[in-house]
Amino acid sequence: MKTLILYMSTHGCTINVAHRIAVKLGGEVALVNLNEKPQVQLDDYDRVILGGSIHAGKIQKEIQTFCKKNLTKLASKELGLYICCMYKGVEAEAQLRNAFPEILHRHAKAEAIMGGAFYFEKMNFVERFLVKKMTGTTKTTVKIDQDAIRRFSDKMKKPLAAS
Repeated sequence: MKTLILYMSTHGCTINVAHRIAVKLGGEVALVNLNEKPQVQLDDYDRVILGGSIHAGKIQKEIQTFCKKNLTKLASKELGLYICCMYKGVEAEAQLRNAFPEILHRHAKAEAIMGGAFYFEKMNFVERFLVKKMTGTTKTTVKIDQDAIRRFSDKMKKPLAAS
């Protein structure tokens, strides 16, 4: 099965997670950064995984635009959706729900919140200021959820009839 992992990564957390998913899935997996390649031929893939990071409560605009432009094709694929964010629980679930169109949520084989990271060395002054003000965090913090990556990957590997 040919898998395409499409992602947007502002500071590196989402690409890190995408690589970890690719390793766990094995087989033929292509990783594409939508920021570098906004036009992708979805017909070449059986399975598509979309991932993005949450900033100020929203996923990257490029992910939203890609989903809207390719809604029909995405809904015809074996689909996985994930976000990277620092929230947990109800707030994280709301961010996941708001990140992708409802039709994709209904069609998705797996969805996950993979944790997140604040990479202070990659942030500009305004981003550092906002993170400090909103969270009190003043240094690089990585909270990637390895169990969520494993569960998501395992679910994506199961045959459709078994999911």
